[in-house]
Amino acid sequence: MDTVISTAREKMGKTITALKNEYASIRAGRANAAVLDKIKVDYYGVPTPINQMAAISVAEARILNIQPWDVSTLHPIEKAIQASDIGINPQNDGRIIRLVFPQLTEEKRKELAKEVRKTAEDSKVAIRSIRRDAIDKIKKMEKASEITEDDLKIGEKELQDLTDEYVKKIDALSAEKEKEIMEI
Repeated sequence: MDTVISTAREKMGKTITALKNEYASIRAGRANAAVLDKIKVDYYGVPTPINQMAAISVAEARILNIQPWDVSTLHPIEKAIQASDIGINPQNDGRIIRLVFPQLTEEKRKELAKEVRKTAEDSKVAIRSIRRDAIDKIKKMEKASEITEDDLKIGEKELQDLTDEYVKKIDALSAEKEKEIMEI
């Protein structure tokens, strides 16, 4: 039964990590290299992340510089950024691509906050699904007489406590990201 609970804890931890990565990729009005993580560039027929093809640096609070190691990849990187959904037009000077992050409008902030809440809710659903699967496993163990009915009740309570703990973490991350978006 302990392995079932530890496996559930590990999966819930991975859900939190995935949520943090998703939040990092949401642009909140200031330059953040994580917005480029999902963009792949066709590099000799292989979809390659930009951070593997170029040095990415934050020049100012709202300017991101992308300096490719191979200058011939400048235009493919620029096209990949234009084709993406980040909504920023790259500026190419022949050596470096600059991304200037515009100030967010109130409407865009509300839209981003709504996206943050939806992502948080999706993560909570994933956490609850992990709990349900783990409870099903310990119920099967009880039916197979591997554990007692008391052990089943203890396991269910541990899993519920674990679920509550991770849901609180999700709520905290969501509130922090919403606050960040609304303050800028």
